[in-house]
Amino acid sequence: MRALFVMHDHVSPTGFVSDHLRRRGFDVDEILVVSEDNFHTPNVAFQFPDPEQYDLIVPMGAPWGAWDDACIGHWLLPEIAWIRCALARDIPILGICFGGQLIARALGGRVARAPKPQIGWTAIHSDDTSLVPAGPWFQFHYDRWELPDGAQEIARDSVASQAFRYRRSLAVQFHPELTTATLQGWLLEGGRQQVVDDGQDPDALLAHTRAEESVAQQRTIALLDAFLTRVARLPLPTR
Repeated sequence: MRALFVMHDHVSPTGFVSDHLRRRGFDVDEILVVSEDNFHTPNVAFQFPDPEQYDLIVPMGAPWGAWDDACIGHWLLPEIAWIRCALARDIPILGICFGGQLIARALGGRVARAPKPQIGWTAIHSDDTSLVPAGPWFQFHYDRWELPDGAQEIARDSVASQAFRYRRSLAVQFHPELTTATLQGWLLEGGRQQVVDDGQDPDALLAHTRAEESVAQQRTIALLDAFLTRVARLPLPTR
């Protein structure tokens, strides 16, 4: 079984999610859309691979808006079309934050600014905690999706829809992949000021993440195992 992770920037590693897929026997490939050299000029061209080469696709988060065609349209619009193609072929997709918003757009939903940012550990209301546990999950986003036609919403909170299912795919607004090292990278790449602007202490948020990390990893494992067996319905390899 082959899984493809689409990393949109150089400071958003695949973390707990790819770690667990490898433990489950997946061969994992990772592609990077915007290199570190292009981070401040991200409207680059990018050629996405044939989705038929993969049994699972995981588009990750990004610091840009999934609605911002002017800023990143050279690769954003092709990626939306690519995801739409994968969905039409019934290839399972796990969309994480920005990646979940791309699924929404590919299905005809709208993505726009949320009424306020969500940064930090957040409990959500889940209709199916055996698939999407209530958390807390780490969030770092300014936008939210409009639920597309045909999607089944699974979780939400007072700010945004937090998870939806479409056929064999799942979109989540939070970051199940997050590790302490990931957050440290985000804080160094402009995130510290974003946290301060949100009225929070970045060092306290980092300490909270370090304390939460091992339990959060177990939540991620539970989510992934339920997704793989119940939603993606993949015959899991053994090694």
